[in-house]
Amino acid sequence: MKLLFLLLCPLALLAQSPNMYEAGPGQPYGKLNPEAPPEVADYAPLIGVCDCSSVARKPDGSWGDTQAMTWTFKYIMNGMGVQDETIKEDGSHSGSIRQFIADSSRWFVHYYTSSTPSTVLSVWEGNRKGDSIRLYNAQKAPNGMDGFYRITFRNMSEAGFNWVGEWVDTAETIVFPMWKIDCIKRTEATDRAKILEQAKAFSQAYMDKDTDGIMNMYTEDAKLFPLGRDVIDKRAAIRKYWTFSPDRANKFHKLTPTEITITGDFAHDHGFYEGINVNASGEESAFSGKYLVVWQRVNGVWKMKLDMWHK
Repeated sequence: MKLLFLLLCPLALLAQSPNMYEAGPGQPYGKLNPEAPPEVADYAPLIGVCDCSSVARKPDGSWGDTQAMTWTFKYIMNGMGVQDETIKEDGSHSGSIRQFIADSSRWFVHYYTSSTPSTVLSVWEGNRKGDSIRLYNAQKAPNGMDGFYRITFRNMSEAGFNWVGEWVDTAETIVFPMWKIDCIKRTEATDRAKILEQAKAFSQAYMDKDTDGIMNMYTEDAKLFPLGRDVIDKRAAIRKYWTFSPDRANKFHKLTPTEITITGDFAHDHGFYEGINVNASGEESAFSGKYLVVWQRVNGVWKMKLDMWHK
């Protein structure tokens, strides 16, 4: 009996742990605490990491350039609340602490950003309405009209969501969009599909002799390990390697991965390559072999960091 107690004791301690719903090994985004208000599950489809495209209006009223960003949601406070953080392509960060206060029957969201640090965090309030979450912060229009900055999460699912920030009057009859974000949930399936797309794009760029297109598929610190040659670790040297002779046609190229393993922002992929080149005399030469690629996610795009191939 004593041995049985010692074996079960760690499990009992785990079950009573005051932090068992926090982020940690096996649950990187935490877990929803069953004792939390039911509304905390409003954000359940968003928990995890999304790759997003963001576009906002400029001071002159026109829309700015689309910017890539990642948006991460996780449970905090032992699964009683939600925290989210964004990292934009320009390096700026922002985030929110989200709590549903049952006594007030609504969400309270405290927002912070590295772009405009503040001693007092702005607070947004709201609720879920149908399949959307709407939050409001009082804000006057440039002409002095009373209204709100309204933000809406909509089309929320395990595949992603859409977000829009708008100025509205107090009756919400005047609506002026200010900011739009579209997000796709990052999953192993979507990452695998993106890597396969990059592999196909590389083959197409090879056949098109598109040096710029190929270079765009490598990280800035990429290294090549070509068949029978020294390591190429300078970007200018990589470009030179992938600058094709005008006398040679690249008739065919294909990569066939046999395994893709993804770990966070890195992945390794190995398989087989094959192709056909044609010289100035019209003679074809086929080639084939094995390859190994280490990928790195850069601003939401999978790029090759290490590229090695041999027969």
